[in-house]
Amino acid sequence: MPAKNPRVNVVLEPPLYEALKRLARRDGASLSLKARDLLRDALESHEDLILDQIAREREATFRPSRALSHREVWRRPEKAKRS
Repeated sequence: MPAKNPRVNVVLEPPLYEALKRLARRDGASLSLKARDLLRDALESHEDLILDQIAREREATFRPSRALSHREVWRRPEKAKRS
C-alpha cells in the first residue's frame, strides 16, 4: 500500500546521525519523526528570518504621511450610482 505522505531519503554524516539518534531516543521518537520535527522547526525559523527581513525593509520605507488610518483601510467601498 502506498504511503500517505511523501518520503525523502537523506544522507547524514556520522556525527549528525548520532546526534539525531540521541535526540530521538531521548524523546522516545523514531528517527524519521525526530528528523521531521527538526526539519519543521528549521523551516519555521527560516521563514521567521525571511519575514523579519521583509518587515525591516518595509519599516525602512514607511512614511507616516502616506499611511492609511484603520477607518480608511476598512471602510466599505461606495456603491456605484445607478442611472
